[in-house]
Amino acid sequence: MTGFLKQTIEGFLKEREALGLKRSPRVCRYLDGVWAEVDGRRVRVFCSNDYLSLSRHPAIKEAFIQGIERYGTGSTASRLVTGTHPAHTELEEKIRRFERAEGVILFNSGWHANTSIIPALADRTAELFLDRLVHASLIDGALLSRAPLRRYPHLDMNALETMLKKSRAKKKFIVTDGVFSMDGDTPPLDEMLYLAERYDAVVVVDDAHGVGIMGECGRGVHEYYGVEGRERLIYVGTFGKAFGTYGAFLAGEKGLVDYLVNSARGFIFSTALPPALCHATIRAIEIAESDAERRTRLKQNALLLRTGLKELGFNVLSSHTHVVPLVVGDNRRSCELSEALFQRGFFVQAIRPPTVPEGSARLRITLSSEHSKSDIEELISAMEELKDELNL
Repeated sequence: MTGFLKQTIEGFLKEREALGLKRSPRVCRYLDGVWAEVDGRRVRVFCSNDYLSLSRHPAIKEAFIQGIERYGTGSTASRLVTGTHPAHTELEEKIRRFERAEGVILFNSGWHANTSIIPALADRTAELFLDRLVHASLIDGALLSRAPLRRYPHLDMNALETMLKKSRAKKKFIVTDGVFSMDGDTPPLDEMLYLAERYDAVVVVDDAHGVGIMGECGRGVHEYYGVEGRERLIYVGTFGKAFGTYGAFLAGEKGLVDYLVNSARGFIFSTALPPALCHATIRAIEIAESDAERRTRLKQNALLLRTGLKELGFNVLSSHTHVVPLVVGDNRRSCELSEALFQRGFFVQAIRPPTVPEGSARLRITLSSEHSKSDIEELISAMEELKDELNL
């Protein structure tokens, strides 16, 4: 490369390095359960989104193999050409029953869903109200819509109401995460839907980290707050976390699904999910539904970790889920803590800006249903040692 492009790239990378923000992927090869080999070292993984440990479940792997034998490796086209296979409609029906929804539409990923759905629903006559800490895909979806964008302070319903009260838009959308993936807290959906009804708005929830886990039956954060099926609620979930596969879905009214089939550009113009993957995901949902013990163990593990870290004086924010942030603040010190844990056999990634706000670099610790009590207690003991060693 020469000229302006070379200068731009080199300048950017030097700046990232100087700020302690340069990133490089680490190759992670799972061995069994929560153990993996990372950069040649055998470690326990505490930063995966495989919350129910289904990504390596024998029955789901077998279903994937069966799906390949039945459908091949790819869908070959978009859903509206030749890309809709029986496995797609079977998976949509499976989710529809699981989520107790009128209709379901599949997308290729959570990012794909959010950058397809929001622009299809909102235009320049709309106004979008986003929590300050929503996932980047929701921000990008909002920007693609070209609708005016307002950001309210994290979980601040008073600030949100003030914004809604001032709005003169014909269409108003409140956009939020279900479980906030870096903070481990959840929005008060009951209060949010009250505001939506009062100010004629619609709530869009991206529950990538809650579906399969939150609520008594694991349907998601809308079940947790008792607002399932509310007409002003649009629910988005993914398969790549709790269900251990890949892809995403929207669950809602049938008319909304029909509308998106005809208007969501990502759905219309993208090659569909591999049907074999859909076949495996059906099995994953069945296991998540029937094996409530996995959700129970996950919640117990999260409580054990949060309690232990709080007793040591660490800041875990307002997390009450399986995502446990440990806020360090400084970018380099968060990396030092991550590396020190790695040397002790624990893989916990440091999360830095722009993923989290400036000055709030942290370790994002995530639990699995298959972590043992001793796994968690040993991590807490390592944190206790490192707190003094690194003067945290």
